[in-house]
Amino acid sequence: MKISFFDIDNWSEIGATLARNKTRTFLTAFGIFWGTAMLAMLWGGAAGLKGMLLRNFEGQATNQAVVQPARTSMPYKGFNKGMKVRLTQTDLDAIKSRVDNIEASSGVVFNTVNVAYNSKSKSQVFCKGIEPDYFKIEYPVVYAGRIINEADIRQRKKVVNIGRNIAAELFGNEDPVGKFININGVYFQVAGVLGQIGEFHIGDKADDSIILPENVMRSAFAMGNDIDFVMFTAVPGVDPDEIKPALMRVLKSNHPIHPDDDQAIWMMNIAEQFRMVDNVFFGVSLLALFVGAGTLIAGIIGVGNIMWIIVKERTQEIGIRRAIGAKPKDIIMQVLSEGIVLTAVAGLAGIVFATGVLFIVEKLTFDPVTGSAHFMLRFQHAVAIMFIFLLLGIAAGLVPAFKAMKIKPIEAIRDK
Repeated sequence: MKISFFDIDNWSEIGATLARNKTRTFLTAFGIFWGTAMLAMLWGGAAGLKGMLLRNFEGQATNQAVVQPARTSMPYKGFNKGMKVRLTQTDLDAIKSRVDNIEASSGVVFNTVNVAYNSKSKSQVFCKGIEPDYFKIEYPVVYAGRIINEADIRQRKKVVNIGRNIAAELFGNEDPVGKFININGVYFQVAGVLGQIGEFHIGDKADDSIILPENVMRSAFAMGNDIDFVMFTAVPGVDPDEIKPALMRVLKSNHPIHPDDDQAIWMMNIAEQFRMVDNVFFGVSLLALFVGAGTLIAGIIGVGNIMWIIVKERTQEIGIRRAIGAKPKDIIMQVLSEGIVLTAVAGLAGIVFATGVLFIVEKLTFDPVTGSAHFMLRFQHAVAIMFIFLLLGIAAGLVPAFKAMKIKPIEAIRDK
């Protein structure tokens, strides 16, 4: 008597066997279903949570750093500690010419100003002066017009980018592009309306700020030659921390700062923040896999138990099969088929359920600006889960299957 996995009678028998005790079969199948769904949802959910956290850094170069002056912590060349360090255009020029592996850099000056258009005004607005490379480091959303470009800065044009919240407050439904606004008594033409994608920012968000050419801002508002901070990006493959020693040597050589003073000028490595996110979610992914695997194994143990019980209940039937010519491999195939079917059907249902849940979460978290957070189960991950589950299901059924194979016909027929 030969039993084939693809035999229709075999499939009918599998269905009848599993339906014989519906409650037991349902509970075992539910364990497999829930284990698969948990693993799939945790796997896809971890990727989505990482995507949502990285939204805070949207609109920022991932390999950037910010350098800002502080106060000295050591006396040097007749200057007491606590001296305030001031960066200037000379420092920025030295960075650009003497420090390697910098891709883009921009000095930034800032102040709070009063802004007015016709009868409407707004006070204490964060105003930022930037250089041409600034928009290679930060990427705002352009809602209208254009961003300040290199020609504007080179020609010292009195143009301004305003945040969309500033535009709404001063202009209402009127198009601000091309209009002139009063900034601390000086008129500037609006070149564009900007907004910020993520939540990371220095000063106020782009939506609530105005941006001017750095050289124009300093001369228009008599701000001198000082630079409040420097932003830069490293060339691909180089971490900003690798640039830091050379950068600090150049800056310290331009000021009376002790070579060992690490507090006079500080650098914030934004790339490190991205690495921290990656490391955190690598751990989250491992935890998700651990929890999901634990639930999965619990379901597989259930498969092994139900297969063991089925073999015990069908001892006489198996003995009769052996007596009329069923080979050991046929008995093994019969038992394994039942475990594989239960595992495959319940596991596939779990993956479908998890995919549906992740799809709903993806729709709820979709942002029209930043797009998808990637709450989804990739096809290759779904295949991997099903493959692992089937392997474990087969492994769980091997012991009961070999037990069934060893049943002797005479002993089986006598079994009660």
